[in-house]
Amino acid sequence: MATVELANPAVSPADLAAVQAAVLRFVAWLDRYGETSYDHQSFFASDLGRSAKALYYRKPLLGTLAVAPMIFAEAVLPSTRRFFWKRQRFPIADAHYAMGFALLAGTLKDERYYRRAVHFLQVLEETRSSGYDRYCWGYPFHWQTRGGTMRAGTPLITTIPYVYEAFAGVYQIDGDSSWRSIMQSIAEHALHDYRDHVISATASSCSYNPDPNDSGGVINASAYRAFLLTRAATDFSNETYRAVAARNLNFVLESQNPDGSWYYSTDGQRDFVDHFHTCFVMKALAKIEAITGNLGCTLAIERGVAYYVQNLFDNEGLPKPFSRRPRLTVYRNELYDYAECINLAVLLQGRFPSLDKILSRLVNLAEWQKPDGSFRSRRLLLGWDNTPMHRWAQSQMFRSLCLLLSRAAFGSTGYSTN
Repeated sequence: MATVELANPAVSPADLAAVQAAVLRFVAWLDRYGETSYDHQSFFASDLGRSAKALYYRKPLLGTLAVAPMIFAEAVLPSTRRFFWKRQRFPIADAHYAMGFALLAGTLKDERYYRRAVHFLQVLEETRSSGYDRYCWGYPFHWQTRGGTMRAGTPLITTIPYVYEAFAGVYQIDGDSSWRSIMQSIAEHALHDYRDHVISATASSCSYNPDPNDSGGVINASAYRAFLLTRAATDFSNETYRAVAARNLNFVLESQNPDGSWYYSTDGQRDFVDHFHTCFVMKALAKIEAITGNLGCTLAIERGVAYYVQNLFDNEGLPKPFSRRPRLTVYRNELYDYAECINLAVLLQGRFPSLDKILSRLVNLAEWQKPDGSFRSRRLLLGWDNTPMHRWAQSQMFRSLCLLLSRAAFGSTGYSTN
């Protein structure tokens, strides 16, 4: 098996070797543990949990009493998820695993990892959302939201770009035309099955899912669609994709606050600022910038990074969940924040010294990786949540570390642009 030779000095050779060892331990754990898991939403996926959450949205004081047992369990006894819901497979996690293994195959020149990537694509083909002509995916559980219950399998614009990238990553290796056909089907779904809400003469917000009652306004949703359609416009030479993407991108750019942050939504209710959603927005901008050279993306990234490094890290320089909270937080640090921070820092490597410094700190994963190879999910107020959850965020951490290894070996214009 090959080892990574460092092409970019932002991460030391010793740390890079440690990252590679951590990734291989994780792969061994995944083989043993399997591809289903509990989830962040397991406490609220059952009929009882969703009813309690719905009551909380309708009548916050009474609803607080209803959700209190789940919140307590999440904060103190996180392993009790198994009593609330079952292990499931998550398309967004399968997509991240496919991307990670595709990157690892190219970096380490090992056919086994390519075969693992293909396996996850085949799983995604089998688990696509039913009832839609085009390829799309969502969550495998009924998700209670402020606006009502989103049924299992409802396509989500925050999921399908990852699946597109997964198929694109493997297509880059083997050139299999069936993968490209699915990519085009995904792009057509993104174009036709989500509503655009006109915000200004040049900007539109897109819906989160195909529900005609979805009012839009979620900023990371429009960022995801803008990236996916921009990428597809290049992959398929389609100017319609590009035009729709441009309006969604302009919505993201126009929604940036004067201090450089983005609220979760422009609906006037969900005006919190958190870590991984901020990363979602900036990584979409970084990918669009890499494809198009868009100056608006560059300026927004510069302002966004300035806010990010000043406000979304704690006194120890570690990712913190919120700079503007929507509610009480029952944990100190989150694996998802680490994974997305590493991903963003790799995408922007070499441009922002403060972000490079953060990356060099966060790749030391000794505290977060358990002896069995999996990652801890959260640092709680007391102790850890050690329940491995593929969607939250075992797969995201794996994929981010594989991207780091790939970029270190090949540079920013090397093996993969995913």
